[in-house]
Amino acid sequence: MSRRAGILEFAVLGLLREAPMHGYELRKRLNTSLGVFRAFSYGSLYPCLKTLVQRGWLTEEHRHPQEAHERDARSASLPVRRAKIVYRLTAEGKEHFEELLSQTGPDAWEDEHFGVRFAFFGQTSREVRMRVLEGRRSRLEERLAKMRASLARTRERLDEYTLELQRHGLESVEREVRWLNELIESERSGRGREERTSPGRQAKSGPPPRTSGDADGRPRHRGGTPLPDPSEDTA
Repeated sequence: MSRRAGILEFAVLGLLREAPMHGYELRKRLNTSLGVFRAFSYGSLYPCLKTLVQRGWLTEEHRHPQEAHERDARSASLPVRRAKIVYRLTAEGKEHFEELLSQTGPDAWEDEHFGVRFAFFGQTSREVRMRVLEGRRSRLEERLAKMRASLARTRERLDEYTLELQRHGLESVEREVRWLNELIESERSGRGREERTSPGRQAKSGPPPRTSGDADGRPRHRGGTPLPDPSEDTA
């Protein structure tokens, strides 16, 4: 299984833990609540759902239109609406999702997966939240060190626009590290973040929105991951 497919399965299980949904509802939630999946389509979602059903983690419920509605549709010579397939998390699926929630390895810290993991922090234990946040911060601090070293080596050879792009990427990572420091301090002080993403409420992923400009006049992200840096270690 590819890393991105694994993230999609995690997100689908997490959303269905909140409430049963049909495919269109799931796709809408993935697109609007978890921005990393904006590019996903039905072609990606339905094979994932089929796999989860085969593994026993989801069940399918066929909800048919009411008989009166069907009679009215036939009498009016209109096509009868197809039944919707509603997907529901099984006990095994819930157990599997909770197992995934407890994982704190490097995959949980990477750019794509971290945003989705953060979206379900309301369903995650405090201990696991702390490990994921600290792992993400450590990963970004390593990235910062490499970016700073690269900028120091190459700044004299770069034109002003490339240099500005390098600085922009560096400052974006620095802002996320500061944000992580605040979250970690909040967790340590016992305030927690359960109110943000408790079951039944829409989950939102990733760092808080970034402004489009700062006092120094440099462009800023509105959200999402930092611009790629040529020196960044993607391994």
